[in-house]
Amino acid sequence: MCHSIKALFYELGASPAIHEVDPDADMEWALRRLGCNPAILAVFIGGKYIGSAKDVISLLVDGSMKQKLIEAQAIWF
Repeated sequence: MCHSIKALFYELGASPAIHEVDPDADMEWALRRLGCNPAILAVFIGGKYIGSAKDVISLLVDGSMKQKLIEAQAIWF
């Protein structure tokens, strides 16, 4: 699923920063505090937690993904 979401961002013209989380790192605990399961994809846009792959697809379907990327200055139109 991570590959598909990464490809989706590239298709939209964004170049995502990808970080793999070390299970022993503090990042895992920070993600858990946000309500995310670190074993699955966690997506942030403009420093804001968006959610998992399911949430990214929902934003794409409802048409708000491009606007979020534009507001985060990840893409320009």
